[in-house]
Amino acid sequence: MATQRVKKTVKDKKVKRDKKVEAFGIVHIKASFNNTIVTITDRNGNTLSWASAGLDGDYKSSKKSTPFAAQIASEKASKKAFEMGVREVDVYVKGPGMGRESSIRAVESSGLKVKLIKDVTPMPHNGCRPKKRRRI
Repeated sequence: MATQRVKKTVKDKKVKRDKKVEAFGIVHIKASFNNTIVTITDRNGNTLSWASAGLDGDYKSSKKSTPFAAQIASEKASKKAFEMGVREVDVYVKGPGMGRESSIRAVESSGLKVKLIKDVTPMPHNGCRPKKRRRI
């Protein structure tokens, strides 16, 4: 008698577990001339959520550097962190980009309580020669 072989076609789906997160986080905003990247971490530096202006394909090329794109990216990252349990944040802003202020406002308006805003843009003590002057 012949035995039938049955192939398994349905794979077990991995279930995402909710991480236990403390109520405090740190928001790192990197605003460059071309893009804005928002990362929310815990006190140890482990990434909880992140978003950027060009992440979902909504904004490409020069539109990534606009304040509105930075606002959308900040709202996405903040909502993810809020759902994980983060309630209070410190904000560290780095870079000369246009999305600095709008991303800070978006973090505040998304329900996270901002305790500290600090500018951590690296400034050289006359190190390497800078790029050519921008003419806008």
